[in-house]
Amino acid sequence: SRKDNCVDVVLCSNHWPCLFPQHGPGRKHHRRIALEPWQEAIVKEATEDFVRGLIHSDGCRVVADDRGVKSIRYHFTNHSEDILGRFTSALDLLGIPRTRSTKYVVSIYRKAATARLDEFIGPKV
Repeated sequence: SRKDNCVDVVLCSNHWPCLFPQHGPGRKHHRRIALEPWQEAIVKEATEDFVRGLIHSDGCRVVADDRGVKSIRYHFTNHSEDILGRFTSALDLLGIPRTRSTKYVVSIYRKAATARLDEFIGPKV
């Protein structure tokens, strides 16, 4: 069922590969994902927006309860080493420490780090 506040946007063009050169056949974690120089410049200029988009697409914010003590944690999961690298590089640009919890998961759990992420991401409302 559709909601009244939805809009369908359709655009057909042969130039989509120019805007999204990472797109290609097969699974993204089986092919190289590299940003073009113009994309790198955008990420550098809008690093917070880039991180927010990655968290919204492949991440989460959780409130953990460790023996009665509540703490905020962020997790980002992806099977592409290139995408994980883009995420961690962006966190480095912002000075946000992280850990690699598993092969596919980057976690941010330090209080100052999660507070910094909350400044521009925060809980979903």
